[in-house]
Amino acid sequence: MEQKRKNPSKNLAIGGLLTALGILIPMVMPAKIIIGPASFTLASHVPVMAAMFFSPAMAAVVAIGTTIGFMISIPVPTIWLRALMHLFAMTAGAYVLKKKPDIINHKVQLQIFNILLGIVHAGLETIVVWVFYSVGFQHLDQHSLMNLLLLIGFGGLVQSFIDFNIALYLCKVLSKKFNIDIFKRAQVLLSTKKF
Repeated sequence: MEQKRKNPSKNLAIGGLLTALGILIPMVMPAKIIIGPASFTLASHVPVMAAMFFSPAMAAVVAIGTTIGFMISIPVPTIWLRALMHLFAMTAGAYVLKKKPDIINHKVQLQIFNILLGIVHAGLETIVVWVFYSVGFQHLDQHSLMNLLLLIGFGGLVQSFIDFNIALYLCKVLSKKFNIDIFKRAQVLLSTKKF
C-alpha cells in the first residue's frame, strides 16, 4: 500500500526530469541539422521515448514538453507541429509496451516494434509537413516537396530507430537501480515462463 503512495511523486519527478531534458536537448545539442522544416537533433527523442517505458501518461506529458522545447529553440512552425506528433506516436508506443511488457525480453520483437514505431512516428511527421505545404501555408514546387517528404520520412525513421535504442539502453541501466514498471513486469513474465 505504501509503495503505491510513493509512485505518483516518483513518476512526477521522473516525468519532470525527462520533460526538462526534452526542452533542453534542442536548445543545447550541438549536433543539429536544420533544412527548412526538416530538423534532426541528436537524441531529441530520447526523453519522450524513455518516458514510454514508464507510462502512456508520462509519454504524453513529456511529448508536450519536448514540443515546447522546440518552440523555444527553433522558430519553424512545421518543426513544432512535427514535435507535437510525438504526443500521438509515443503515447501509442507506451500503450503497446504497457500491454505487452514481455516484448522487452525478445530482442527481435523489440526491434520490430522499434521499426513500426519509427514508421508511425516518421509517417505522422511527414503527413504534417505535406499538409502544411499542400494547403498553402508555404509554397514549394512538387519536386522540392517530394524531396523534402522523403528526407523527413527516411531521416525521421533512422533517427527514431537510433533514439529508441539509446532510450532503451538508458532505461535498462536505470532499471537496475530504480523500479521501472515495464522492466519489472517483463522480468516477472520471464521468470514465470522458466517454471
